[in-house]
Amino acid sequence: MLARLVRELPEGDYLYEPKWDGFRCLAARHGPAFELHSRHGRSLARYFPELVHALAQLREDEFVLDGEIVLERDGRLDFEALMGRLHPAASRVRELAARRPAALIAFDLPALGGESLCALPFAERRTRLCALLAGARPPLHVTPATDERAVAERWLSEFRGGGLDGVTAKARELPYQPGARAMLKVKHERTADCVVAGIRGTGGAAAPGQAAPAQAEVTSLLLGLYDGAGALEHIGVASGFTRERRRALARELVAGAVPLRDHPWEHGFLVAGGAIGRLKGAAGRWLPGMTLDWLPLAPERVAEVAYTHLDGHRLRHPARFARWRPDREPRSCRLEQLESEAALPPGLLGT
Repeated sequence: MLARLVRELPEGDYLYEPKWDGFRCLAARHGPAFELHSRHGRSLARYFPELVHALAQLREDEFVLDGEIVLERDGRLDFEALMGRLHPAASRVRELAARRPAALIAFDLPALGGESLCALPFAERRTRLCALLAGARPPLHVTPATDERAVAERWLSEFRGGGLDGVTAKARELPYQPGARAMLKVKHERTADCVVAGIRGTGGAAAPGQAAPAQAEVTSLLLGLYDGAGALEHIGVASGFTRERRRALARELVAGAVPLRDHPWEHGFLVAGGAIGRLKGAAGRWLPGMTLDWLPLAPERVAEVAYTHLDGHRLRHPARFARWRPDREPRSCRLEQLESEAALPPGLLGT
């Protein structure tokens, strides 16, 4: 069951839960057999043997839990470290399970004892979930929940970052509806003023200083912020434009293309790579010798963008373009403006 994005927490007969930043997971036990499935059906059990072991300690031998696999480090949920747990080598999997153990935060119970609970109201499913996990120890947890909207608002305002992705609202009478966006979610959104130092697009390219071909479209803006040493660090992209806007951006930006030589990213960007760079839309690396799949721009324009997840100094997902900022000096756009991630509040994890 999925959630639909809304701008404000709904009022009414709802239970509110933190929205965790990890891998969504259905954890199933059928007698001696265990399986962990991602939202897209990928098997995760081999990567998280510590969770399989913990599930085997529960007294019931037939159940399906819905939850989130997370990895905590230094008081924060570390998504990049969680990505690193998906290693092909069995020996490495065992090492990481011991050194960087994950946790499973359960928030629903679609089936128990060989019986589907999907038709039951959510409030009753949660009661049964808490009973199933009563006495369970880490790495198994039940997510906190509250019926007080003010508490959920405080989660949104005080604990942004650190692993809280927002808040989910579920009607007490809500049945479990696989595949339906039946829940509601409010996500954190932050803004930053970034230097636009390159573009990616379709429809042909122009030589520096020349107008874009009529069919050209800009599909993404390459964003950068200056570090303390004065280097422009590529942090991610802004995308999601309509076709009309993509064509307008091509007319507006392609003529400002410059040669790669003497560009801040002449010698590559994100050269160290990283786990997050494998995600669709993330700021993947580029090195000289690779196909130049982007067009360098003079680092003169500043765009205000909105983003959700931040991993270090990188945007995990494409940002949303808000507006141009002609009043901002590009050199004033520094990494320091990215909000630091708050630590998780003590005791927010359930049992």
